Amino acid sequence: METLTTKTTEKAPPNETLQFTPEVMKQTSAVYERVRHVIPEIEWPVHAPYIAEIERLKRERNAIILAHNYQTPEIFHGVADLTGDSLALAREAAEIDADIIVMCGVHFMAETTKILNPSKTVLIPDLEAGCSLATAITAEDVRGLREEYPGVPVVTYVNTSAEVKAESDVCCTSANAVQVVESLGSDRVIFLPDEFLGRYVASQSKVEIILWRGHCEVHEQFTASDIRNYRDNYDNLVILAHPECPPDVLAEVDFVGSTAGMIQEVGNRQPRRVLMVTECSMSDNVAVQFPEIEFVRPCNLCPHMKMITLPNILESLQNMQHAVDVDPSIADRARKAVRRMLNPAGRPVCSPVTVCRN
Repeated sequence: METLTTKTTEKAPPNETLQFTPEVMKQTSAVYERVRHVIPEIEWPVHAPYIAEIERLKRERNAIILAHNYQTPEIFHGVADLTGDSLALAREAAEIDADIIVMCGVHFMAETTKILNPSKTVLIPDLEAGCSLATAITAEDVRGLREEYPGVPVVTYVNTSAEVKAESDVCCTSANAVQVVESLGSDRVIFLPDEFLGRYVASQSKVEIILWRGHCEVHEQFTASDIRNYRDNYDNLVILAHPECPPDVLAEVDFVGSTAGMIQEVGNRQPRRVLMVTECSMSDNVAVQFPEIEFVRPCNLCPHMKMITLPNILESLQNMQHAVDVDPSIADRARKAVRRMLNPAGRPVCSPVTVCRN
């Protein structure tokens, strides 16, 4: 059943009249001061008019923008009201007091936001912003696994469709996967769909993990030889990696954690030079927070995250497109799995899952 749909409305005219005026420069000057060392000055006259108009429309429509850590800096720092990794955005989505929520991320994030806010309008600026993990498994696949492994609980990574979440016992993110798995009190768990994250969880828990062979198309590109080459070419380099990376990559790095965990580790360590083995925009966004640290950028871009732009965010608010709807019968079941993720076994899960090797 299709859960991501577009509600058509009369479209606003093209944004050809947006200009970088002295007033726009004044309105956006504080934002530019924050991002000037990651966004070239020559680009700001292009971004600033969109930022000013998006901010105006947010006030007019009582809208709020959520942005994932992989969004580009002009979005992440320019127009987003709430930012973070998947777990942080899910928690924030559950507490939002606004009429309209614009998700600057990929479609499973917009679905999760709608599941937690069924009475609110949730928009995604581009319906094609998908995820290789979300397409790696279907609800039918989950039902088949339940038949193959009767009685074994299903833990589903949040990077999945609403239909898959509805077939699951509990969801998780990379930030709380180990806690969620261990909260179930089971000797065996089916973990879907990210194979590499599942292998990482298995390395941190005594629970037997039954895996599915889904992969993130960004993180699976990194190799152990890449990491060794970076170490050879950069002195005193601290390397942090996301657990969606292959196991041989994780074995080469100094720290493994979610995007939130990596940010926290950068703040705690304050290294002179750091490499974050994850999506490229993450380093740009964190560099704004830590301008004194040199960020070596491996720069594997997520093509789906990059479908979200300032122009289509503005069009989304102008035309109320593209509205995300989840079938209520699916949403009700998926909501239970998502809420259990936010509070597994009745206990809040607040700290990111990390492993420190140095």
